[in-house]
Amino acid sequence: MADIKFEIKETIGVLSESSKGWKKELNLVSWNDKAPKYDLREWSPDHVKMGKGITLTKKN
Repeated sequence: MADIKFEIKETIGVLSESSKGWKKELNLVSWNDKAPKYDLREWSPDHVKMGKGITLTKKN
């Protein structure tokens, strides 16, 4: 499996938190050094692991 590079550029908000500390967040994320996109998914407390989510682009 290929490594995926990501960088959270901005945390917009936390929608929920599980009992294990994982948070469903809306962030602005740069994937593989590309332009940042809006991203909604669950993240581990240290932001090293992530769950499935959706990525959205802003239409101009």
